[in-house]
Parts: sequence; C-alpha cells; structure tokens
Amino acid sequence: MTGPDHYREAERLATMARCLTRGSEPDPVAGAAVAAEAQVHATLALAAATAMQAPVDGCEPGMSGLEWAEWRRAINGEPAGGDA
Repeated sequence: MTGPDHYREAERLATMARCLTRGSEPDPVAGAAVAAEAQVHATLALAAATAMQAPVDGCEPGMSGLEWAEWRRAINGEPAGGDA
C-alpha cells in the first residue's frame, strides 16, 4: 500500500467508524475497533508523507511530480491514478 492508499483507507475507515458508533443501531465496540484501524492507516500515511520530504540524492528535498500528483488526488478525495 502506498502513502496515498493509506490516507484514503484511513478516511474510509473513519467514516465507517462514525457510522458504527452513531448509526441507527450503534455498536461502540465495533466502531472503536474500526477507528483504531483507521488510526493505523493515518499514521502510516503520515509516515509516508514525511519520508517523501527526505533528500532524494543527498542535496534536494521533495517528492517526484508523480508522487506529488498522487498525494494531491488523495487529499482532494479523487480516485487513485486519475489525470492530474
């Protein structure tokens, strides 16, 4: 899974957790379990985004244009691999 994939999965699971805890038939135990899984994916997304700022060849920080475009799509809620 890529960093943007983890970001999208965290958002999906957070929404699911909200539905499980606030729906018509709340299940707080299941909601808490799904929320914990969402947090893991959010943490992995943060780690990936942070790592992408590390020097590429020892002198220039940042990520490639393709990686940046994928992050932009993920943050804007667009599908993976779409046109930038």
